Amino acid sequence: MIKKLFSFSLLLSITVTGIAQDKVESNYDPHALFSPMFYSTGETITRAASGEPNTGYWQNRADYQIKATLNETTHLVSGDVTITYKNNSPHDLTFLWLQLDQNLFNTKSRGQARMPVGSHSRYGDAKSGFNGGDNISNVQINDASADYNITDTRMQIRLAKSLKAGGESLKIKMNFSFTLPEYGADRCGILKTNNGDIFTIAQWYPRMCVFDEVEGWNTLPYLGPSEFYLEYGDFDFFLTVPASHIVVASGELQNPAEVLTPIQNERLEKAKKSDKTVFIRTEKEVTDPASRPKGNTLTWHFKITNARDVSWASSKAFIWDAAKMNLPSGKPALAMSVYPAESNGVKAWGRATEYTKSSIENYSKRWFEFPYPVASNVASNVGGMEYPGIVFCGSKATEEGLFGVTDHEFGHTWFPMIVGSNERKYGWMDEGFNTFINSISHEDFNKGEYREYPKNMEQMAPYLFNANSEAIFNTPDAMKEANIGTALYTKPGYGLELLRNEILGADRFDYAFRTYIQRWAYKHPTPWDFFRTMDNVAGEDLSWFWKGWFLENYKLDQAVESVKYEGGNEGNGAIVTIANLDQMAMPVTIAYETVSGKKDIIKLPVEVWNNTNTWKVKLPTKEKLISVTIDPNKVFPDMNFANNSWKAN
Repeated sequence: MIKKLFSFSLLLSITVTGIAQDKVESNYDPHALFSPMFYSTGETITRAASGEPNTGYWQNRADYQIKATLNETTHLVSGDVTITYKNNSPHDLTFLWLQLDQNLFNTKSRGQARMPVGSHSRYGDAKSGFNGGDNISNVQINDASADYNITDTRMQIRLAKSLKAGGESLKIKMNFSFTLPEYGADRCGILKTNNGDIFTIAQWYPRMCVFDEVEGWNTLPYLGPSEFYLEYGDFDFFLTVPASHIVVASGELQNPAEVLTPIQNERLEKAKKSDKTVFIRTEKEVTDPASRPKGNTLTWHFKITNARDVSWASSKAFIWDAAKMNLPSGKPALAMSVYPAESNGVKAWGRATEYTKSSIENYSKRWFEFPYPVASNVASNVGGMEYPGIVFCGSKATEEGLFGVTDHEFGHTWFPMIVGSNERKYGWMDEGFNTFINSISHEDFNKGEYREYPKNMEQMAPYLFNANSEAIFNTPDAMKEANIGTALYTKPGYGLELLRNEILGADRFDYAFRTYIQRWAYKHPTPWDFFRTMDNVAGEDLSWFWKGWFLENYKLDQAVESVKYEGGNEGNGAIVTIANLDQMAMPVTIAYETVSGKKDIIKLPVEVWNNTNTWKVKLPTKEKLISVTIDPNKVFPDMNFANNSWKAN
C-alpha cells in the first residue's frame, strides 16, 4: 500500500515544463445538461414520439376568394373577402377567431402602445403620426348577419349555430378597407420613385387564426416583431389597379391577355422557356404609355393553391424581367423581378432574377421542391419580407447584399411557407432554420461567388452570449429588439451548422432535416416535433444540445488544465487533462504538435462530459510536445479561448 501511494504521489508531482493553465473552479453540472427527462410527455394521438404526425393528426382549412381595389392617390386598399372555413377538428366550434393585422397601425393599438418613447423600432409607424387600421363591415356567416367583436388585431365571430366537428364548413363574408402605411413595420409600404410609387401590400385581408390541438385558438395579438401562424388553403383573388400599373402577386396570373400588351405576353412566354433573363418591360418602356393597355383601371386575376397567405405589389414604375426555373420534377416555374429605374444595373437588380432562380433551384434540389408556379422578387422600401411566391427586398440592395436578402427571403418558402410553424411564438423555427440553409446556399451559388468567410467563434461567441443576450426559446415579442437578430437568426442558424458539421456529420444531418421537412410539409410542427424527428432519424439523443443551445442560454468554456508525460517519460505518451468550466458542453477537438513537427488531432464525443467536469486524454506521442490546443479552428462558441491552449517553454 505504501509503494502504491508513493507511486501515485510521484506521478502527480511530475509535470511538463510549459505554460499551463491554473486550475479554475468549474460551474458545470452534468446532471442539469444530461437530464433523462427532457421530453416531459410521450406520444399523443396527433403527434408521435418519433416526431412525425400521428394517425390522429388534423388541421383545419381556410380557402379565400378576394376582390380588392387600390387607389394610388389616397393609398386606400378596399374590397371584400369570402372565406370557406372547414372544421376538421374533433370539436364543435361555437365561435371563430380572425386576424386583422393592419390594426397594428392604429395609434391606439397594443403594438403602438408598447413602442418606447423616442423609439426607432422597425415595427411601428407611430412617429409619423399615421393612424391606420382595418375598417370591417357587412360581416356575414352563410349569408346571414354575424355577431362579431373586434379586439385590437383580433376579431371574434360568435356563431348562432355550432360548426360541427369532423369536416363541416361555413362561409364568412365581409367588406374591408385600410390605408396602406408608407412604412408598415418593414412588411409592407410605399416606395416613392421618379416614375411613380411602388405599393407593396401585405397583411391586407382578414385571415383566419389557427385552431389546433396544441393551444386551441391561437390568438396572440400582432405587435410587430412576432410574425404569423396561418392555415392552409386555396386563394382566388382579383386586384383592380390603375391601368398604368404592373402587378405581381402570390400565385399565377390567370388573365395575361387582358392586362398585358401583346408584346409583353410574347416576352412572358419566351421567359418561361429561357434560362437567361428576358425583359418583359424594359427601363425605356416604363415611361412609354404604349407599354400598358389603355383605360383607367385593369383587374388582375391570380390563383395559388395550398398556400397559407397571399401578398402583392403594384406600380407604374416597374421594370419587369423573368426566366424559367428548373425544378427536379420538371414542373414549369418562373422566376421574376420587378424594380424601378433607380435599382437597375448589373451590379444591382439587373441580377435579381438570376439570384431568385439560383436560390430556388438550389433549395429545391437540396431539401424539398418549390411548390408554386411563380416566384416574384419586388424592389421596395421593405428591407426584406417573405410571402408565398413573392418577396419584398430593399430597392437599394446591390451585389452580395442583394443576393443575400433574395436568398434569405425565398429561403422562407421552406420555413414557414411549406413547414408551417408558429412564428408568433417560435420565430427561430423559420428565421433560424432559414439562416442555416442560407449558409449552405452561399457556398453553392455561382461556384462560391459570394462565399462567406469561415465563422470565427473567438470573435462571435462574445457577441452571441453577451451579458444582455437572451435564450432562443422566447417569443420575438418578449425579446429585446436588439437581440432579435442574434436570438432568432444567427444563434439558431449557427447551432444547426454545428449540429451538421461537428456533431452529426452532413449525411446524417441532411437526411434527418429533409425528413423533418417532408413530414411536416403543409402542417403545423412544434419545436418538440423537430427535436424528436432529428433525434429519431439521426439516431442520437440530442436533448443536451436542444436544452443548452435552444431552451437555455448556456455558455461554453473548455480549457486545457494540464499536460503531463506518463511516468515522467515523454516516450510513454502525454496525458492531457481538459476541463469543462461552464454549463454548456460540446464535443472536443484536441490538436497537438511535437518537437519534430508532427501534428495530429483527436476528437472526443460530448459523452465525455456525461458525469464529470474534467477528462484525461492520452496522446499517442513518443516525444516532447510543443503545443496542445482545444478547438484549433475556433468553431465552437467558447467564451475564453485564452485557456484553450498549452505551450511548452
